[in-house]
Amino acid sequence: MSLSDVYERYDITIGIECHVQLSTATKLFSGADNDARDKAPNTTVSPICFGLPGVLPVLNVQAINLAIRAGSALNATIPRLSRFERKHYFYPDLPKGYQITQLAEPVIVGGHVDVPQVEGEPRMVRIHHAHLEEDAGKLTHPGTGDYSLVDLNRAGTPLIEIVSEADIHSPGEAKAYAQELYLLMTYAGVTHGDLYHGNMRFDVNLSLAPKGARELGTRTETKNLNSFRSVERAAEYEAIRQTELLDKGETITQETRGWNDAKQKTFSQRSKEDAHDYRYFPDADIPPVIIEPEQIEKITAELPMLPPAYRRAWSKMKLNQSVINALLAVPTFTRLVSDVQTNYSEVAAVRVANWCSSAVDGDQETVTEVVSPASNFAELADMVEKNEISSTNAKVIFNQLLRTAVSPRDVARDKGMLQTNDTSAIEAIIDTVLNDPASQKAVEDIRAGNDKAIGYLVGQAMKQSKGQANPAMLQKIIRSKILE
Repeated sequence: MSLSDVYERYDITIGIECHVQLSTATKLFSGADNDARDKAPNTTVSPICFGLPGVLPVLNVQAINLAIRAGSALNATIPRLSRFERKHYFYPDLPKGYQITQLAEPVIVGGHVDVPQVEGEPRMVRIHHAHLEEDAGKLTHPGTGDYSLVDLNRAGTPLIEIVSEADIHSPGEAKAYAQELYLLMTYAGVTHGDLYHGNMRFDVNLSLAPKGARELGTRTETKNLNSFRSVERAAEYEAIRQTELLDKGETITQETRGWNDAKQKTFSQRSKEDAHDYRYFPDADIPPVIIEPEQIEKITAELPMLPPAYRRAWSKMKLNQSVINALLAVPTFTRLVSDVQTNYSEVAAVRVANWCSSAVDGDQETVTEVVSPASNFAELADMVEKNEISSTNAKVIFNQLLRTAVSPRDVARDKGMLQTNDTSAIEAIIDTVLNDPASQKAVEDIRAGNDKAIGYLVGQAMKQSKGQANPAMLQKIIRSKILE
């Protein structure tokens, strides 16, 4: 069965919950190191992480500030008052037996994400809310015995859980929404965005209903997806799996499911609980959080430029969508192109944008810092525009500018890449080539209408000029001398 078979009979409805680890220095309620990446198990911990008797949580103010940043990036409202609750549930990797989270009065309310070019059209996905909470630890199941290992390095890590409305209606839309959410949170400086280490994890809630039905079907939740591809594949698998069950007359069980990336399948984990099953009640140790309008205004004013603003600024340049996506995937390139556009010219910015896109396609995603100033890239683009250097050689110099603060003109001169536009010198070279007996067949072919033959003559002229002649000028002059 394929997705097209699903679409023929059912409407797909998807909502996504995204857990975003905040890039604070310390954890949400303790002074333990918040960056557990590549750390030995159970080393970035404190008595609070272990839930030892008598310990008291102290709220990390920086987590509130980052939540405000996230709310601003989500076009959301930041209420003046928010509160923390205890969520009672057995977490084997959260020793105190409950999670400190928010339910009735979260720190972020409403908002939306504008998702560009989803299957040909832009989409707007509404945000229901986002709440602050602490993360649990991590269980490892060796598979060689009847035991599990617990690592509490992640326990107490500050998260915001962003809960979308059920505005997504295909696996492709789900993937695009996850990608845009990732860009918003990383550009806003809310999270490191390290998907491999789980800095952002997606839970996909999916249900099917007969086409045109008013009521939604029973949903399943596939948890802890840490790549855009797995979000799309898990949604696709669930849609097909649920369709096959419904076609057999069976019912869908409301449950939590996991994702086996190796097998590209979801699997049942446990029955899905509702909010009342967790026995929420106010946390007595943490006072209400009051956020004044002045704090929101200050943090919002400091927010860096976000992807939607870059797209609007680049709209005049008519960049290909694939180029825009490549640029936004590397913030260093995004800032470079924006700098060239703002301070030099859009013509230069287009060339630099295309070079950056090619660098991404050429496995240069690891570029985190561009050494040369924007002025050098603008100068290189201008040299191409004036036919002082070939586009091929310009790409070579571009890659060098990424790593060294050198003058592009000096590089071109030292490597013999500068093209000559001296008409008299070029004409002398062409005359030599045209008078060569070996060129006569190409000359006759061109006069007979075989324009491809000019390639041979241009190649010979380039050799004579040691690669410094302008190929476009060579073609123009050769044609004029042969055909006029």
